Amino acid sequence: MTAPLVGTANSEFQVGGYYKNFSTAFNSPLPDASLMGIVVNRLRLNLSYAPTDSLSFDFAYDFTPRVQDPLLFSQPPIAVGIAASRYRLADFEASIYPGTDEPTGSVGIYHNLDRAAVQFSTDFADFSIGRDAIAWGSARIINPTDIIAPYTFDQLDTEDRVGVDAFRVRIPVGVMGEIDTGYIFGSNFDFDKSAVFLRTQLNAVETDFSILLLEFQRDLLVGFDVARGIGGAGFWLETAYVLTTPFDEGPGVSDNYLRTSVGLDYSFGGETYTFIEYHFNGAGARKPENFLTNLEQPAYTRGGVYLLGTHYLAPGIAYQLTPLISLSGQMLFNLSDPSTWIAPQIAYNVAEDIHLSVGGFISIGKRPKNGDSTEFQSEFGSYPNLFFSSFRVYF
Repeated sequence: MTAPLVGTANSEFQVGGYYKNFSTAFNSPLPDASLMGIVVNRLRLNLSYAPTDSLSFDFAYDFTPRVQDPLLFSQPPIAVGIAASRYRLADFEASIYPGTDEPTGSVGIYHNLDRAAVQFSTDFADFSIGRDAIAWGSARIINPTDIIAPYTFDQLDTEDRVGVDAFRVRIPVGVMGEIDTGYIFGSNFDFDKSAVFLRTQLNAVETDFSILLLEFQRDLLVGFDVARGIGGAGFWLETAYVLTTPFDEGPGVSDNYLRTSVGLDYSFGGETYTFIEYHFNGAGARKPENFLTNLEQPAYTRGGVYLLGTHYLAPGIAYQLTPLISLSGQMLFNLSDPSTWIAPQIAYNVAEDIHLSVGGFISIGKRPKNGDSTEFQSEFGSYPNLFFSSFRVYF
């Protein structure tokens, strides 16, 4: 929710944001491990200013105090994750407290300048420069083309994509088409840590098509995305093939990989929504004992890949129980292990801008061998069970 303040010169200034609290408890998959907890508070302020119809400024700042076991500040409960701000030209230290030379306790205070962008529109194109969100893909669970700042499957807060620093140009083509191109800055303008992209989108025969070329950290991604309706259902196919360091000279072992997601969704009477998606992860390992050593591959170190196996099936359902209460559930099967991740949730709309939800992430599969966290016998069986409550207030 935003509050507009309109000036005499037809300029518009808007202020909004939210407060969120996520309280979680989880248990390690290792035997005799004690229950651990995390309390994350997130206060976000969004500002926008549009002095004219063709010029606007956006700003967003996060302030995030956390209370948790000291060990979790250096060792997250799940080992595979995505660096939140690797595509930023420069940034301040994320941690306000404790400082670099201060001992780690149970309290940490973090902040994040997540948006700081200028947008300018002309009759020919829309331009933007600064820190903003960049994301692609039509798949519901795993987006092979979305590698700049992707969310992992177990992310609790996915409302705002992490901002990256970029210069971007969008050129409309026809009624629903677009050419989208830009440069995403890495640290200190280092080209080997940056990315450049060209994406085209068009609509033909009631189908949305897009093609993406993305050079990132000296890798090259070629992506294709198609989405359309089939009867009363929605269909999507999103695929990406990555050539690792194709511009480097000299022979070497090829680490090229293919990722593909294909799925269907359907809404029954507006109250029940269901979907199912299959994902192929060509960068993954086929046997659990190779999961951790495979993390040294470029797909994981710079390609935004986080699933460890090869074949996955992800069904999900959402049901509007009453106008104020909704139920949802999602599953992710590693078909090779086999192991399963289940995410049930119930949400209650307390008031217009106040929301409450409770849920969990339940991991089913073979636990690590001999109580050793590095001896995987399945993917999801090696992750903790997690239960959470979420309280959100928008202003």
